[in-house]
Amino acid sequence: MIEKIPKPDPREHPQKSRRGLSRLWHATLYSIDGLKAAVRECSAFRMELTLAAIGIPLSFVVGRSWAEVVILAGSLVALMVIELLNSGIEDAIDRISYELHPLAKRAKDFGSAAVFLGSVFCGTVWLSMVAIRLHAQL
Repeated sequence: MIEKIPKPDPREHPQKSRRGLSRLWHATLYSIDGLKAAVRECSAFRMELTLAAIGIPLSFVVGRSWAEVVILAGSLVALMVIELLNSGIEDAIDRISYELHPLAKRAKDFGSAAVFLGSVFCGTVWLSMVAIRLHAQL
């Protein structure tokens, strides 16, 4: 017999009981808290944020169309998103236990691989766009 999982009571968590603009407002505040924590606690995120602070304005110089600007800037934003998810995975694993465990290692390695692939993608996008721009000027 399959046991039904009871629905959680929305009164147990304040965010679940909020609706409309109140929920959106509080979700935005939680997101800002997350960004502040990432800047404060995660050196890799700070490095990528610095790269984005330089790269996003530069994307308006390198990109020859609005679509190219969005692709260049978007690749940098995507890299920061991947880093935030990786940091969240690492923190959640560390919260459970600092003990070495094969599944914990695998979860952290998956997050690291995602950041690596995001970095390769971002670098490829930027190198391709710069090469196209330089080739067009020849």
